[in-house]
Amino acid sequence: MCNRLCHLLLLLALALTACAPAQGAVLPHVDLSVRTPLPHAAPGEITHLRVGVAAILSPQGTVESYSELTAYLAEKMGRPVDLLQRRTYAEFNDMVEKSQVDLAFICTNSYVVGNEQFGMELLVAPEINGESVYYSQLIVPASSAAQSMADLRGKVFAFTDPMSFTGRIYPVYLLQQMGETTERFFQRTFYTYSHDRAIEAVAAGVADGAAVDSLVLDYALQRNPELASRLRIIHTSAAFGIPPVVVPPTLPPRQKAQLRDLLLTMHEDTAGQAVLRELGIDRFVTIDNTAYDGVRAIVHATGIGE
Repeated sequence: MCNRLCHLLLLLALALTACAPAQGAVLPHVDLSVRTPLPHAAPGEITHLRVGVAAILSPQGTVESYSELTAYLAEKMGRPVDLLQRRTYAEFNDMVEKSQVDLAFICTNSYVVGNEQFGMELLVAPEINGESVYYSQLIVPASSAAQSMADLRGKVFAFTDPMSFTGRIYPVYLLQQMGETTERFFQRTFYTYSHDRAIEAVAAGVADGAAVDSLVLDYALQRNPELASRLRIIHTSAAFGIPPVVVPPTLPPRQKAQLRDLLLTMHEDTAGQAVLRELGIDRFVTIDNTAYDGVRAIVHATGIGE
């Protein structure tokens, strides 16, 4: 036993002697105050920011309108930005619920439903002409004799999306106030799945009427003034909370704060101002959940889009 222990102690002593510096050798000096920067991450290692835009505009319109915003976000955040869209509002809400997008531009009822069902969170809202409101506007071809919803009995009507507040729920609400249903009142209805397509359907005479987002209509008329000669507005709703910018409830607080701060200060720099002008927005502002109580009241009254 003693021989074995002595043998082990001898091996340990030899190992320590081998690791010790040679007599008179100078050990290298390590300056811990000097820091070498980490190598840049390869493009494939950088997490992409996923920005979703609900189909308020057609896919082509979305790319044209939001491409400058995504480029701005990519530049400011130092990460690639992917622009995502789905055909319907319901599919888009599903993406937000599953955290498949980090930042989303949606319609009001999508927020109301998403907030109630899975805690979708408000981030900011656009301010346009000093307000954060919008309207549902009932439009008809310029040649139409219709002056109100009542005059569209037996006509063809274009809805935008089954969940759209301005494009479906509000016109259905108008009919309910008249004691009518869409099935009894209209000859036929169809979905365009975007507001710009609904506007074009009315302007082209494919539909006898449609209800659309006033912001999209204003934007369309600014970009194509000729549309004004092809359609008329026959009804404008009361003001409702503007379509907001939201995030999934699972988004990390630090990233949420970074996105909020970036959007809220866009109007303070030249590049951000140019992007906002392209979108027809003055600036982004914070908004309270109570701004959507009017939408909630009508959604619950109709029982649709929930």
